Amino acid sequence: MKEKLEQIRREALKKLQETQDLNTLNEIRVSILGKKGELTSIMKGMKDLSPEERPQFGQMVNDVRKNIEEILNETKQALEDAALEKKLKKEVIDVTLPAKKSKIGHKHPNTIALEEIERIFIGMGYEVVEGPEVEYDYYNFEALNIPANHPAKDEQDTFYVNSDIVLRTQTSPIQVRTMEKGKLPIRMIAPGRVFRSDEVDATHSPSFHQIEGMVIDKNVTFADLKGTLQQFAKEMFGEDTKIKFRPHHFPFTEPSAEVDVSCFKCGGKGCRFCKGEGWIEILGCGMVHPHVLEMSNIDPNEYSGFAFGLGLERIALLKYEIDDMRLLYENDIRFLEQF
Repeated sequence: MKEKLEQIRREALKKLQETQDLNTLNEIRVSILGKKGELTSIMKGMKDLSPEERPQFGQMVNDVRKNIEEILNETKQALEDAALEKKLKKEVIDVTLPAKKSKIGHKHPNTIALEEIERIFIGMGYEVVEGPEVEYDYYNFEALNIPANHPAKDEQDTFYVNSDIVLRTQTSPIQVRTMEKGKLPIRMIAPGRVFRSDEVDATHSPSFHQIEGMVIDKNVTFADLKGTLQQFAKEMFGEDTKIKFRPHHFPFTEPSAEVDVSCFKCGGKGCRFCKGEGWIEILGCGMVHPHVLEMSNIDPNEYSGFAFGLGLERIALLKYEIDDMRLLYENDIRFLEQF
């Protein structure tokens, strides 16, 4: 028995010296000290010893167990230290290296311009309203005083889904939908994406954005329209900005006008930016046509209103002095980071 115990101890120490990882170390511990281990098995032979030999044998087994456990713990500690050192070397951090900077998203020029326009009109008591991009022909044309075979339909080069459904060419249908609800008075702007069959170039795109506004109330006059647009121009382009109205024609409004602002680059003196004219066209507007009010069940004898529409991209191009509309859609980070 003594020789067998000594043999178990020698073999255990040899295995412990050769082991290189904690998993193997645990397997050695179980095979020697576990419930079915070698020391446990040899203890079963005590029943064959005389009463006088049993205490001595038990002491020998305990000594061997204690010796093996001490070596096991030392080996375990050494392997853990080695594993930690290896991990630290692998995960070393060079504090002298420059830090990694997190890239934070940046607002698009269109978004910056839109938020500024919304801020201005909300400050004047307007509500921001949205509507569907796929629209009925009725709301896109007929309810805006553009009946079938009207020349304006051809001028807008519409994308038709079928004879009754189109991709909206303007955000004016939102105005009609708002009027139909019958909640008066109305003070609203309608921003959104619109679609026209245009060739892509520096100033045109088949998909772009418009912002249209409308006020419907009692005793609304052209003077109210002019005052509103004057305030918008001053807040958008600078306090010294002036506006000029030129007669025009829109089916939705009567009378109608195109609106120019004094060049904020040269102060109206004439420069390359305004092509020497001192004025820059920014939007169209007019008093809402009585027939449009009637089609939305609003009495034109009691209520009147004005409407205006501007291109978001045009405002962004002017405000940030961008000379090519295509730059807004190319997602070139070198361009976008400038705003």
